[in-house]
Amino acid sequence: MAMLVAAAMQGQQALAQDADDLAKKLSNPVADLISVPFQSNFDFRAGAEEDGFSYTLNVQPVIPITLNADWNLISRTILPIAYRDYLPPPDGDTFGLGDITQSLFLSPANPGPSGIVWGVGPAFLIPTATDNFLGSGKFGIGPTAVVLKQEGPWTVGALGNHIWSVAGEGDRADVSQTFLQPFLSYGLGHGATLTLNTESTYDWEADQWTVPINLSVSQVFKVGDQMLQAQIGGKYYAEAPQGAPSWGVRATLTFLFPK
Repeated sequence: MAMLVAAAMQGQQALAQDADDLAKKLSNPVADLISVPFQSNFDFRAGAEEDGFSYTLNVQPVIPITLNADWNLISRTILPIAYRDYLPPPDGDTFGLGDITQSLFLSPANPGPSGIVWGVGPAFLIPTATDNFLGSGKFGIGPTAVVLKQEGPWTVGALGNHIWSVAGEGDRADVSQTFLQPFLSYGLGHGATLTLNTESTYDWEADQWTVPINLSVSQVFKVGDQMLQAQIGGKYYAEAPQGAPSWGVRATLTFLFPK
């Protein structure tokens, strides 16, 4: 009996360690880990009367590709599926695909001597929106980069890009947009993580910031043979265009495929 109890405790400790390792990798946007997050965003108080509702499901597969012993190429895709109920009359509401953002990061396979992890590459805006209200109608391209450091339970870093439109519908506004995402996370142990970030966007054409601040808690767990992470958090818009939401809730379920 004592041997069975000891074996069970060792198994639980190993699972907790695996969960912590995966949670730490998930805090790194260019980690060598295949993940497929389904991120649900529920945003409130949108529209001219501040009574509108917005829902966006971001499907965000992250696929690392090993180039050689020293370098990885990380593919990060954001495919939004959106619903809006505050469109100007006579439309009222809409549901459909938004524009895809595709990023590629060339990143060293191992951190540098100081523990710094980084990645650089191109970002593409692909006009896949099924409604003008959900997308730009433009094809865009620009640089993207990420830099971070992980020490103990802490991860601190920032991800950013800038995209300019280079083709697309002539009657739609040009795109010149900067995205900045500083992030800070703390591993709580047993696969749990507390994360604070902003996902700030500056529209150079409209001279307008959108600055949602996100605070969330996540947990890595296992169902059968499948590793997953569940995340829940709140969102506050510190700055936004007129008619944009003022607060929201985010819930994410991520499927993990460790190598």
